[in-house]
Amino acid sequence: MSKSANPHRVAWPIALALIALISAIVVVVISLRLESWPARTARQSTAELERLGKNLRSAFIDIAHLQPRITINDRVYMEQTTPVSELVVLSRRIEVEHELFHTWVGSSKRVKLHGTYIAKAGFDLRKGLSIDIRPDQIMVQLPHAQILGVEQQQVDVLAFENGLWNRISGQDVQSELSALPELAWKKAAESGLPAEAQEVLQQQLEQRIRTAQPLRLIFNDEKKSE
Repeated sequence: MSKSANPHRVAWPIALALIALISAIVVVVISLRLESWPARTARQSTAELERLGKNLRSAFIDIAHLQPRITINDRVYMEQTTPVSELVVLSRRIEVEHELFHTWVGSSKRVKLHGTYIAKAGFDLRKGLSIDIRPDQIMVQLPHAQILGVEQQQVDVLAFENGLWNRISGQDVQSELSALPELAWKKAAESGLPAEAQEVLQQQLEQRIRTAQPLRLIFNDEKKSE
Protein backbone atom coordinates (compact mmCIF):
# COMPACT_ATOMS: atom_id res chain seq x y z
CA MET A 1 0.00 0.00 0.00
CA SER A 2 1.49 3.44 -1.07
CA LYS A 3 1.96 6.23 1.40
CA SER A 4 -0.36 9.30 1.06
CA ALA A 5 1.22 12.63 0.05
CA ASN A 6 2.41 14.90 2.85
CA PRO A 7 -0.40 17.43 3.48
CA HIS A 8 2.13 20.15 4.35
CA ARG A 9 3.70 19.91 0.87
CA VAL A 10 0.25 20.49 -0.68
CA ALA A 11 -0.73 23.41 1.62
CA TRP A 12 2.38 25.55 1.01
CA PRO A 13 1.79 26.21 -2.72
CA ILE A 14 -1.85 27.08 -2.03
CA ALA A 15 -0.87 29.50 0.74
CA LEU A 16 1.73 31.16 -1.47
CA ALA A 17 -0.81 31.51 -4.26
CA LEU A 18 -3.30 33.12 -1.86
CA ILE A 19 -0.66 35.53 -0.56
CA ALA A 20 0.26 36.52 -4.09
CA LEU A 21 -3.40 37.03 -5.00
CA ILE A 22 -4.07 39.15 -1.92
CA SER A 23 -0.92 41.21 -2.57
CA ALA A 24 -2.02 41.83 -6.14
CA ILE A 25 -5.47 42.95 -4.98
CA VAL A 26 -3.95 45.31 -2.41
CA VAL A 27 -1.65 46.83 -5.05
CA VAL A 28 -4.59 47.36 -7.43
CA VAL A 29 -6.73 48.95 -4.71
CA ILE A 30 -3.91 51.27 -3.62
CA SER A 31 -3.24 52.26 -7.23
CA LEU A 32 -6.90 53.07 -7.82
CA ARG A 33 -7.08 55.09 -4.62
CA LEU A 34 -3.94 57.04 -5.54
CA GLU A 35 -5.29 57.76 -9.01
CA SER A 36 -8.62 58.97 -7.67
CA TRP A 37 -7.14 60.91 -4.72
CA PRO A 38 -6.86 64.31 -6.47
CA ALA A 39 -10.47 64.12 -7.66
CA ARG A 40 -11.72 63.02 -4.25
CA THR A 41 -9.71 65.73 -2.54
CA ALA A 42 -11.09 68.34 -4.91
CA ARG A 43 -14.64 67.15 -4.27
CA GLN A 44 -14.13 67.24 -0.52
CA SER A 45 -12.49 70.68 -0.72
CA THR A 46 -15.32 72.08 -2.86
CA ALA A 47 -17.92 70.60 -0.56
CA GLU A 48 -16.25 72.21 2.45
CA LEU A 49 -16.06 75.60 0.73
CA GLU A 50 -19.73 75.35 -0.26
CA ARG A 51 -20.59 74.53 3.35
CA LEU A 52 -18.76 77.71 4.41
CA GLY A 53 -20.68 79.62 1.75
CA LYS A 54 -23.99 78.43 3.20
CA ASN A 55 -22.86 79.34 6.71
CA LEU A 56 -21.84 82.83 5.62
CA ARG A 57 -25.14 83.24 3.81
CA SER A 58 -27.02 82.29 6.99
CA ALA A 59 -24.86 84.63 9.07
CA PHE A 60 -25.58 87.64 6.86
CA ILE A 61 -29.27 86.80 6.73
CA ASP A 62 -29.29 86.80 10.55
CA ILE A 63 -27.20 89.97 10.87
CA ALA A 64 -28.24 92.05 7.85
CA HIS A 65 -31.39 90.33 6.53
CA LEU A 66 -29.85 89.87 3.09
CA GLN A 67 -28.04 87.28 1.02
CA PRO A 68 -24.71 88.66 -0.23
CA ARG A 69 -23.01 87.77 -3.50
CA ILE A 70 -20.74 84.80 -2.76
CA THR A 71 -17.99 83.45 -5.01
CA ILE A 72 -15.98 80.27 -4.47
CA ASN A 73 -12.61 80.25 -6.25
CA ASP A 74 -13.83 83.00 -8.63
CA ARG A 75 -17.01 81.05 -9.43
CA VAL A 76 -20.32 82.66 -8.51
CA TYR A 77 -21.97 80.43 -5.93
CA MET A 78 -24.84 82.68 -4.81
CA GLU A 79 -26.12 85.92 -6.26
CA GLN A 80 -27.00 88.82 -3.99
CA THR A 81 -30.62 89.38 -3.16
CA THR A 82 -32.09 92.86 -3.14
CA PRO A 83 -30.30 94.30 -0.11
CA VAL A 84 -31.51 96.54 2.61
CA SER A 85 -29.84 99.89 2.19
CA GLU A 86 -28.13 99.96 5.57
CA LEU A 87 -26.70 97.55 8.12
CA VAL A 88 -26.69 98.92 11.67
CA VAL A 89 -24.37 96.97 13.98
CA LEU A 90 -23.81 99.40 16.85
CA SER A 91 -25.81 102.06 18.71
CA ARG A 92 -24.69 104.49 21.40
CA ARG A 93 -26.25 107.20 23.56
CA ILE A 94 -24.90 110.67 22.76
CA GLU A 95 -25.56 113.84 24.77
CA VAL A 96 -24.85 117.34 23.47
CA GLU A 97 -25.56 120.95 24.45
CA HIS A 98 -25.84 124.17 22.51
CA GLU A 99 -26.28 127.74 23.70
CA LEU A 100 -27.35 131.02 22.11
CA PHE A 101 -26.35 134.20 23.91
CA HIS A 102 -27.01 137.51 22.17
CA THR A 103 -26.85 141.11 23.39
CA TRP A 104 -28.37 144.08 21.58
CA VAL A 105 -28.34 147.63 22.92
CA GLY A 106 -27.67 146.41 26.42
CA SER A 107 -30.43 143.77 26.35
CA SER A 108 -29.42 140.10 26.34
CA LYS A 109 -31.27 136.92 25.46
CA ARG A 110 -30.12 133.39 26.17
CA VAL A 111 -31.25 129.96 25.05
CA LYS A 112 -29.48 126.77 26.12
CA LEU A 113 -30.64 123.29 25.07
CA HIS A 114 -29.51 119.79 26.03
CA GLY A 115 -30.19 116.94 23.63
CA THR A 116 -30.03 113.17 24.06
CA TYR A 117 -29.64 111.08 20.91
CA ILE A 118 -29.04 107.49 19.86
CA ALA A 119 -26.28 107.37 17.24
CA LYS A 120 -26.28 104.37 14.91
CA ALA A 121 -23.13 103.13 13.19
CA GLY A 122 -22.90 100.57 10.43
CA PHE A 123 -22.54 100.10 6.69
CA ASP A 124 -24.16 101.58 3.60
CA LEU A 125 -24.68 98.39 1.61
CA ARG A 126 -25.61 100.30 -1.54
CA LYS A 127 -21.86 100.80 -1.94
CA GLY A 128 -21.30 97.07 -2.37
CA LEU A 129 -21.00 93.80 -0.47
CA SER A 130 -19.36 90.61 -1.71
CA ILE A 131 -17.78 87.46 -0.28
CA ASP A 132 -15.01 85.43 -1.90
CA ILE A 133 -14.28 82.01 -0.40
CA ARG A 134 -10.93 80.36 -1.09
CA PRO A 135 -9.11 77.41 0.47
CA ASP A 136 -6.61 79.70 2.22
CA GLN A 137 -8.90 82.57 3.30
CA ILE A 138 -12.37 84.11 3.25
CA MET A 139 -12.61 87.72 2.08
CA VAL A 140 -15.62 89.90 2.83
CA GLN A 141 -15.54 93.19 0.92
CA LEU A 142 -17.77 96.06 2.01
CA PRO A 143 -17.57 99.84 2.52
CA HIS A 144 -16.09 101.44 5.61
CA ALA A 145 -18.45 101.81 8.55
CA GLN A 146 -19.98 105.22 9.10
CA ILE A 147 -22.57 107.04 11.19
CA LEU A 148 -25.88 106.09 9.61
CA GLY A 149 -28.08 108.35 11.68
CA VAL A 150 -28.86 109.98 15.00
CA GLU A 151 -32.27 109.53 16.59
CA GLN A 152 -33.56 112.14 19.01
CA GLN A 153 -34.57 110.78 22.39
CA GLN A 154 -35.08 113.93 24.46
CA VAL A 155 -34.46 117.69 24.38
CA ASP A 156 -34.29 119.69 27.60
CA VAL A 157 -34.36 123.47 27.90
CA LEU A 158 -31.64 124.49 30.33
CA ALA A 159 -32.07 128.24 29.84
CA PHE A 160 -34.69 130.44 28.19
CA GLU A 161 -34.07 134.08 29.10
CA ASN A 162 -35.54 137.06 27.24
CA GLY A 163 -34.12 140.56 27.30
CA LEU A 164 -36.32 143.57 27.85
CA TRP A 165 -36.37 144.45 24.14
CA ASN A 166 -34.15 141.65 22.78
CA ARG A 167 -36.70 138.87 22.63
CA ILE A 168 -36.21 135.20 21.73
CA SER A 169 -37.79 134.48 18.37
CA GLY A 170 -39.14 131.28 16.89
CA GLN A 171 -36.23 131.33 14.46
CA ASP A 172 -33.80 131.40 17.39
CA VAL A 173 -35.38 128.29 18.89
CA GLN A 174 -35.50 126.49 15.55
CA SER A 175 -31.84 127.29 14.90
CA GLU A 176 -30.83 125.88 18.28
CA LEU A 177 -32.92 122.74 17.77
CA SER A 178 -31.38 122.09 14.35
CA ALA A 179 -27.87 122.47 15.75
CA LEU A 180 -28.26 119.63 18.26
CA PRO A 181 -28.43 116.64 15.83
CA GLU A 182 -25.49 118.03 13.87
CA LEU A 183 -23.46 118.17 17.08
CA ALA A 184 -24.55 114.64 18.00
CA TRP A 185 -23.53 113.36 14.55
CA LYS A 186 -20.11 114.99 14.81
CA LYS A 187 -19.54 113.76 18.36
CA ALA A 188 -20.45 110.18 17.39
CA ALA A 189 -18.03 110.23 14.46
CA GLU A 190 -15.21 111.67 16.56
CA SER A 191 -15.78 109.10 19.33
CA GLY A 192 -14.56 106.26 17.09
CA LEU A 193 -17.98 104.67 16.71
CA PRO A 194 -17.47 103.71 13.03
CA ALA A 195 -14.18 101.93 13.75
CA GLU A 196 -15.82 100.10 16.64
CA ALA A 197 -18.66 99.04 14.35
CA GLN A 198 -16.15 97.39 12.01
CA GLU A 199 -14.67 95.42 14.91
CA VAL A 200 -18.14 94.38 16.08
CA LEU A 201 -19.04 93.02 12.63
CA GLN A 202 -15.77 91.06 12.51
CA GLN A 203 -16.56 89.52 15.90
CA GLN A 204 -20.14 88.69 14.94
CA LEU A 205 -19.04 86.87 11.79
CA GLU A 206 -16.24 84.98 13.55
CA GLN A 207 -18.66 83.83 16.23
CA ARG A 208 -21.05 82.46 13.61
CA ILE A 209 -18.47 81.13 11.15
CA ARG A 210 -15.90 78.85 12.74
CA THR A 211 -13.34 77.90 10.11
CA ALA A 212 -9.66 77.05 9.86
CA GLN A 213 -8.84 79.69 7.25
CA PRO A 214 -8.74 83.35 8.34
CA LEU A 215 -11.77 85.59 7.83
CA ARG A 216 -10.69 88.97 6.42
CA LEU A 217 -12.90 92.03 6.21
CA ILE A 218 -11.72 94.34 3.44
CA PHE A 219 -13.15 97.84 3.71
CA ASN A 220 -13.25 99.57 0.35
CA ASP A 221 -12.50 103.27 0.05
CA GLU A 222 -15.51 105.33 -0.92
CA LYS A 223 -13.83 106.63 -4.09
CA LYS A 224 -12.99 103.11 -5.24
CA SER A 225 -16.47 101.79 -4.57
CA GLU A 226 -17.94 104.60 -6.63
